[in-house]
Amino acid sequence: MSNEQNEMYSKVVRAGKRTYFFDIKATKGNDLYITLTESKKSFGEDGDGNYQKHKIFLYKEDFEKFREGLDDVLAKIEELKSQQ
Repeated sequence: MSNEQNEMYSKVVRAGKRTYFFDIKATKGNDLYITLTESKKSFGEDGDGNYQKHKIFLYKEDFEKFREGLDDVLAKIEELKSQQ
């Protein structure tokens, strides 16, 4: 199975100098998982640009815990901002 065949959905989020890719993919057994990729363009000393990429794989058994953690830190950010 090629990479294109197992990709079910992709969402691109451009945020300043970074681009985030949220991709839903399927395993050979049709289990779904998510890859989160951060891509940032950087320039070397010679002025040539290249992209640095960082990827996280998130598997179905971790979806709820990941969501809980993300919701928690986002709520904390809002709480901290309101105290300023």
